[in-house]
Order: sequence, then C-alpha cells, then structure tokens
Amino acid sequence: MFSYFLQCLFLLSAPGGSEWILIILAVLILFGGRKIPEFMRGLGRGMREFNDAKNNVKKEFEDGLNEPPKTGTPSSSTTPSNNP
Repeated sequence: MFSYFLQCLFLLSAPGGSEWILIILAVLILFGGRKIPEFMRGLGRGMREFNDAKNNVKKEFEDGLNEPPKTGTPSSSTTPSNNP
C-alpha cells in the first residue's frame, strides 16, 4: 500500500527540461512579452512586503520576550472609579 503511494508520488515529480520549455512557451503565448516583466515586478514587490512583515512580526515577538516583566501596582488611570 505504501509503495503504491510512493509510485503515485513519483509520477507527480518536478517537470523535466522539455516540460519547462512547453510551460515557458505557454506563458509567453498567454501573457505576451510585455506583461511578464510587469508581473515579475509585482511578484517581487509582494515577496518583499511579505518578508518585511514577517521580519517585523519576528522583531516584535523577540522584543516582547526580551522585555522585563512589569511589576508594581496599577496606575490610577487603569483602575475603575465609581465617581459619576
């Protein structure tokens, strides 16, 4: 059973040289030569924004871990008051 699964998995392996040529030709026919650089620029911007956001979250998380724990009494502005 497991060997059958592995055989099916290997049939879905990465494309070889001739398949890549066909894929590139299909993309050129569908999008044209002018749209591909525009698409790649947008893809690069999206990847850059994703990496920046990922790094910001990582930095905030590490800063939060390195922050000393707060001790003491709560300030008067955070305690509820019963004065109307």
